[in-house]
Amino acid sequence: MPRAESRQGSGQLSAPRLRSDTPERAGLDPGQLRRAVAQVHDLTTGERPWAAGAVVAVGRGPVLAAEAAAGWAVRYSSYDPHTDAGVELPEGSRVPMSVDTPFDLASLTKLFTAVAAVQQIERGTLGIDAEVGAYLPDFRAAAEHRVTVRQLLTHTSGLRPELPLYDSGAFADKEARLRRLRAEPPVGVPGTYCYSDLNMLLLQQVLERITGRGLDVLVRDGITRPLGMTATGFGPCPGAAATEDQRRPWAKADRGMLRGVVHDENAWALGGVAGHAGLFSTGRDLAVFCRTLLAGGSHGPARILGPDFVELLLAEPGLGFALDQPWFMGELAGRGAAGHTGFTGTMLVLDRVTDTFAILLANTVHPRRRAPDNRARAALCTRVARAVRA
Repeated sequence: MPRAESRQGSGQLSAPRLRSDTPERAGLDPGQLRRAVAQVHDLTTGERPWAAGAVVAVGRGPVLAAEAAAGWAVRYSSYDPHTDAGVELPEGSRVPMSVDTPFDLASLTKLFTAVAAVQQIERGTLGIDAEVGAYLPDFRAAAEHRVTVRQLLTHTSGLRPELPLYDSGAFADKEARLRRLRAEPPVGVPGTYCYSDLNMLLLQQVLERITGRGLDVLVRDGITRPLGMTATGFGPCPGAAATEDQRRPWAKADRGMLRGVVHDENAWALGGVAGHAGLFSTGRDLAVFCRTLLAGGSHGPARILGPDFVELLLAEPGLGFALDQPWFMGELAGRGAAGHTGFTGTMLVLDRVTDTFAILLANTVHPRRRAPDNRARAALCTRVARAVRA
């Protein structure tokens, strides 16, 4: 299915807006999509479901061909460590999941930070191979080790996966946390892949320094507002799906049952706006985001990136986006598919070969985080891959 793009008098690329329509109109097999939706419903049933609730959205070209909700946005009042189970709310007190329910996106936030960075690269205010020290000379460790913007975006800076910035005993306030980030040297060899939240935290500091605006403003003004993604933004988000009864020892902070505030402890400690976590969104809004990137950076009259810079974002090895990862992309992997997962149970995947996207949003950490199980994500992507008609 070719991408429908045209040039308007302004010289900007235009692409048809996303619309809801039948799988047949999208060039997708309806039977495969029905089975995909049924699989998502099954994930939310039973005494110990994969997730309390979930939303799935699948599309091809400008068509959103499947959109469904299952289970509960809020099912539990707390987690009982003695029974290793959630304390069920009475059914009348639970909140059912709907396709409009916002979710804590967790690490899908990184994709928006990456797009914001590539926007600055397109404008010439940020150099992809520039050293971070050129923009943040006070971040002495990154400057001394000549960490580059590209290394942050590709997780090859050598920075460790995370720091306990949420530890109020060690870091009493936000400035103390940023001082720790400024002093953090690579622990690995720069150029070697090591997935790290610190990369996007550092990139956030670069973007805020060169623009004079907060990351929340950059995402709103540069991405969500022009695309009409009115349900997407940094928290608080009171109507969101609940996440975790966050308590030690299984969590890193004692915050109780969370709903509408960021789950990630470091993002919470930094005020809820962070380069690696903190955004909330819905399946439909993320479908618009996916469609925009698949269409070369445009959605209707809105343009957030030029096609060459979308290519820069999604080409090997991917800037912020992971490429061809079968552990969560299933059979969509292997041909340049790009996407990401989030710790709270979120995922989006773009297949540029077939102009197809798959989104799965779930509150898998409600009422308590578990060891990651990505089989459900991979299974959905495999169903979508098999649904594609020539």
